[in-house]
Amino acid sequence: MTDNTVDVVLHIDESTTHNVREDLLDSLYTINGVSTASYNEEKPHLLIIKYNPNVIHPDEFIKEAKNRDLHAELIGM
Repeated sequence: MTDNTVDVVLHIDESTTHNVREDLLDSLYTINGVSTASYNEEKPHLLIIKYNPNVIHPDEFIKEAKNRDLHAELIGM
């Protein structure tokens, strides 16, 4: 079985609370094609998202952030 997932980093421009980050993670998990989404408390503005590029385009992650009035950009890995 092949693993068709790739990682991308979503950089959030604003300082966010723990609850805002958790809400964003929860919303990312509802997107078909997302395998994992996480962040480190030491660098909470960087979210690592593992997803299947055959199912979803990473621009959807920026849209999810924008839906929460956050400014974000993708950083490839």
